[in-house]
Amino acid sequence: MTETRAPLASLVTVGNELLYGQTVDTNAAWLGRSLAQLGFRVTRTFTVGDDPGPIQAAVGSAMEDADLVLVSGGLGPTPDDLTKAAVAQLLGREIGLDEELLQKLAARFRAAGYDRLPTPNRSQAEVPQGSIVLNNPQGTAPGLGLETDSCLVVMLPGVPRELRSIFEGDLTHLLRRRFARRLEPVQHRTIHTTGVPESRLSELVSQLLPRDMGPVSLAFLPDLRGVDLRLTARGVAIEEGEAWLTRIEAALEPVVSKWRFEAESGDVAEALNHALAGAGMTVATAESCTGGLVAKRITDRPGSSEVFVGGVIAYADAVKVEQLGVSPEDLREHGAVSEPVALQMAKGVRERFGASAGVGITGVAGPEGGTPEKPVGTVWIALAVADMAEARLVRLPGDRDAVRERAAQAVLGWLHRKVSGREQGR
Repeated sequence: MTETRAPLASLVTVGNELLYGQTVDTNAAWLGRSLAQLGFRVTRTFTVGDDPGPIQAAVGSAMEDADLVLVSGGLGPTPDDLTKAAVAQLLGREIGLDEELLQKLAARFRAAGYDRLPTPNRSQAEVPQGSIVLNNPQGTAPGLGLETDSCLVVMLPGVPRELRSIFEGDLTHLLRRRFARRLEPVQHRTIHTTGVPESRLSELVSQLLPRDMGPVSLAFLPDLRGVDLRLTARGVAIEEGEAWLTRIEAALEPVVSKWRFEAESGDVAEALNHALAGAGMTVATAESCTGGLVAKRITDRPGSSEVFVGGVIAYADAVKVEQLGVSPEDLREHGAVSEPVALQMAKGVRERFGASAGVGITGVAGPEGGTPEKPVGTVWIALAVADMAEARLVRLPGDRDAVRERAAQAVLGWLHRKVSGREQGR
């Protein structure tokens, strides 16, 4: 392997709670993003329990082809924190007391009101021979770096705020010094879309991608709320990377403009709020199957008081009739999950609150309540804007949470396209 290539990194996350599903492994995702931004190529991730054998096996495997191995978790003061001893034994390093670190720990506990350092915490001042001690501003377990002939092994505490503070402080400085000439500049540009399936978007995008992508790669990142397109430029100067990203983005614009929205958070509700504010408009919501999720998404964004007036969670038919003016005859004839009811909900809530736009949404979220005519996932969404009132039927896959999330996203995306003038791109 040549020393001019980008350094490779592997991750090892430790903890029974990760294996048992009691804790979601957010550390691996965060570390992967952060390492990529520094210029590393992350190649593998291992997750193991609090057991010396699997810890050593995972770290040993990671070291085979990585320049950097980051191990998170198992550095606390309790008996199940076994990472330090396991890694030290794997690398043939004796563990000894670091007097300077011990004094810092004792001072920290005194400042917190303790008259002495608790005995279990004394172990956190014991480090493998040759360790690079990395300051932990948020906790008592320091990060520990160990140089080997082939790579750098770094152990970090598993508490996310502690891991991140060490990474963003001492560890970033260490990595930049250690791998300075090999770190690849990495630039990302993300295009947010909603309202188009990944398969359809991929089909359309493939027709427009230039044959020569230069240093740029394209990834599709779908979730319940839409599909992000991530453009990544590697290994070139910032100016050249920006030029390539702009070129590829421009090539895709004829397709993505139909479903694209701009939001730093990646949430279409943010883009909707900006569009409503820019147009001097307000919105009110009438929701049945989503139970207030549309209103929540809008009001989660700062500044929503400028555009959101209020809403009604009209779960029961009586509420639809009494609060929104839905026709009892239409409810009997067509049912609550129907086009006329959704339309009347949107118009009724707009009139009730004096908003510029009204949203109506009613459906079968499941897991029960579906029929052959209206199976689970059947949702009617409606908009009442100015002199326009329209309803659309959407068939949404997934469990109850997925149906509700997708339904809220569908109506938020539709209203955003309507307000921003992109509705013709349906």
